[in-house]
Amino acid sequence: MPITPATATHSSSNGTAEAILLELVDEDGVTIGTAEKLTAHQPPGQLHRAFSVFLFDERGRLLLQQRALGKYHSPGVWSNTCCGHPYPGEAPFAAAARRTFEELGVSPTLLAEAGTVRYNHPDPASGLVEQEYNHLYVGLVQSPLRPDPEEVGDTAYVTSAELEARHAEDPFSAWFMTVLDAARPAIRELTGHSAGW
Repeated sequence: MPITPATATHSSSNGTAEAILLELVDEDGVTIGTAEKLTAHQPPGQLHRAFSVFLFDERGRLLLQQRALGKYHSPGVWSNTCCGHPYPGEAPFAAAARRTFEELGVSPTLLAEAGTVRYNHPDPASGLVEQEYNHLYVGLVQSPLRPDPEEVGDTAYVTSAELEARHAEDPFSAWFMTVLDAARPAIRELTGHSAGW
């Protein structure tokens, strides 16, 4: 397995390696502990807190991200604007804003809560499991993107119709349609019904 920011450990102030921890939750989203990131994704998966961001431009087009080929989980597939996991004790909203900037080099001009969704999606390609309690956010992006190539392989703005055509041809993340469908009411409120979401 390649060493990427997701699988690597980071150094603490005393020089020792520190594992990336996720917040484990119960079915109601209440924190019950922590687990190392890769361990939490091993079958059958441990239910943990996550977030998904959907950003739109002024024309109501969704910003998609193609995950970098070096990522340990779902490399090279297309997905929503940004997704990830809060650090233990970090507010999901703060984590969503932080990771959007780290991955895409932009801060949303608007970012609003869009509910939560709980799912269990095995990834056939990697054998890992997304067992997540996911906090959803929708918003607007008005700045030029500066993607981090270690995180992002490509980006694209798509209309609802263009997404349907692309989804039929390109590989997408196992969780994409679940989080998109859960966020649709908030997306329609943000973009208006004429955008077709």
